[in-house]
Amino acid sequence: MNPTPIFRQFSRVWPAILGVWLLISCAAAPRIAPATAQASDWAADFGDLRQSAAAQQQALWQIDAAASTLSVHVFRAGRAAKLGHNHVLNAPKLMGWLRLPQGEPELAAAGFELALRLDELQLDAPAARAALGAAWASTLAPEMVAATRANMLGESGLQASAFPLLRLRSLRLAGALPKVAALVEIELHGRRQQQWLALHATMESATVHARGAMVLRQSDFGLTPFSVAGGLLAVQDELLIEFDLLARPQQEPAR
Repeated sequence: MNPTPIFRQFSRVWPAILGVWLLISCAAAPRIAPATAQASDWAADFGDLRQSAAAQQQALWQIDAAASTLSVHVFRAGRAAKLGHNHVLNAPKLMGWLRLPQGEPELAAAGFELALRLDELQLDAPAARAALGAAWASTLAPEMVAATRANMLGESGLQASAFPLLRLRSLRLAGALPKVAALVEIELHGRRQQQWLALHATMESATVHARGAMVLRQSDFGLTPFSVAGGLLAVQDELLIEFDLLARPQQEPAR
């Protein structure tokens, strides 16, 4: 039997097969390990922070969403990692408040809370990818981006309809401006984790500016990082979050 005709036929359809496989693998999201959402004692709308500021006669500063940025970087992995893509998500409507003692601020008495809606995250905006350099240089088709985002936030992913918020609050602040160490609690998908992060923060009469980065492990929040074909294509467990925040004196009375 002459295998040549079969080989030629396979070579003609192989690019299409590969393209479909890459689309599916890129769009698929991590599977969620069984997890039960915790009953939250974390007040909505930053109520705890507002009440604490009022009780201690502290000043409230509001995060300026238009002047602040927060990005989440997702990294490809696996033996065939070059066939996959790195991803970047941006939070266009970051919410948050900072409370500070009146007069000369004492870090130990200060606190902050941040929150963002998962369903508002922007995935792989062309300008955001271009700004990150060669590792994000590939251009993704709009339909691929839409499918990836839908799967990432859907029932097989973060379940954003049931757990719409990623929240973070400070538990302890140490150091001295501009170098601050913050012990924070992070809530995602009904689970909470504590960790330290480093901030570079400066304060002027009308603004507080803070920037920093932290690493979250998906497995710490009940997520199993995406993997296919025995790890041939995968996503790294670690997510890198970078932020650059600007806060201004409150625009509304403390509650």
